[in-house]
Amino acid sequence: MRPLRIALLSYRSKPHSGGQGIYVRHLSRALADLGHEVTVFSGQPYPELDEGVRLEQVPSLDLYREPDPFRTPRPGEYRDAIDVLEVATMWTAGFPEPMTFSLRAARELRGRLADFDIVHDNQCLGWGLLDIQRRMPLVTTIHHPITMDRRVDLEANRSWRKAITLRRWYGFLRMQGAVARRLRHIVTVSQSSALDIARDFSVDPTRIEVVPLGVQPEVFAEPERARVPGRIVAMASADTPLKGIGTLLEAVAKLRVERPSAHLVLVSKPTPGGRTERLVSRLGLEDAVEFRHGLSVEELAETMGSAEIACVPSLYEGFSLPTLEAMSCGTPLVVSDAGAIPEVVGEPGVCADLVPAGDAEALLDALRALHDDPDRRARMGAAARTRALTGFSWRTVAEATTAVYERAIAEHARERGTGPAAAAAASPASPTDLDHPTDLDHPTDLDHPTDPTG
Repeated sequence: MRPLRIALLSYRSKPHSGGQGIYVRHLSRALADLGHEVTVFSGQPYPELDEGVRLEQVPSLDLYREPDPFRTPRPGEYRDAIDVLEVATMWTAGFPEPMTFSLRAARELRGRLADFDIVHDNQCLGWGLLDIQRRMPLVTTIHHPITMDRRVDLEANRSWRKAITLRRWYGFLRMQGAVARRLRHIVTVSQSSALDIARDFSVDPTRIEVVPLGVQPEVFAEPERARVPGRIVAMASADTPLKGIGTLLEAVAKLRVERPSAHLVLVSKPTPGGRTERLVSRLGLEDAVEFRHGLSVEELAETMGSAEIACVPSLYEGFSLPTLEAMSCGTPLVVSDAGAIPEVVGEPGVCADLVPAGDAEALLDALRALHDDPDRRARMGAAARTRALTGFSWRTVAEATTAVYERAIAEHARERGTGPAAAAAASPASPTDLDHPTDLDHPTDLDHPTDPTG
């Protein structure tokens, strides 16, 4: 395997929450460990990267930064037309970052064709990728099609005014589908996601390759201290309907009536006064639900390892990295049967009990049974740890991704009728697809954009 020079694109890379920053950090490190030269191009928030991986900042106007999201920039902050487009899109209820990042990345790479062998986009899916693909070999990761998020959000919000806002919010799907159909090499994280991408974006299935995610077994390890009696842990964006937290809260409220020791630690930052806080109050769970957020990776692993049961009640997951992390901690699971979760946990009843997504009564029954059976919890936890260690590693992810890179490089060279060096130096084509300012990519939760972790 020859060393490659890799440009890894990530339009936002929050380090400790959300899928993009986690995916970028671990994949880039594993690629570097294989001997490749990796440069991450990222917008704000910038990622935390390991030694041997370079970061090149591609700054946006950072319109969603804390503590002033949806801010209006000062006149002196505008640098070019892309900045104007970014603000105008935000003002009209769109999310501009993936679109504008793709334009900035294409502009940056246009002058550096000889610096990289391959470009790997992490679900930016902006029009600028088409310009990059004309000039350089390109691979794109699509963790799952956000059409799934849109369906769940629209079903959960019945107000016609809210529906109009959501449809604009999800206006990026026209762009995302159009770009995906023209990409030659797509990587996704599960067979479930591959089927959904092919169906919802009308992508040729032969251009989609499945590379599951990995886990850090040395960090997400079995706990050294005794697990907390009655503790259930879940990690999800609390106010996103897709994550099924409402179903979990209903089940926990009923479980508490019969098993007073049962309590929930929810790794999430709910919106103050939002749907999750209101539901906790309505169900009388203020003393039974603890929210934790801003955790380091080590603190997250400790939290997952402190529980007797981990729960993933999502209505859809493209993969679900929290499921895999809980397995690595030796924590038995109760999970929904949605999306790729069954692929991650394997045979029902071995590492996890599966219940129908959105079924609070079935979830209650499964939690009750596992709560009352410590021997079975121990067996399931041991099986979960074994499956995580033997089936999922970031090195395997990096090796499989490198194989996709090699195929993309070879195909690009064949199309140009050149070797890699000559292909890199070929004269660039004019970007004809960079004039679509309205169809913008958007993550439904800025802490969990596209959730490759699930």
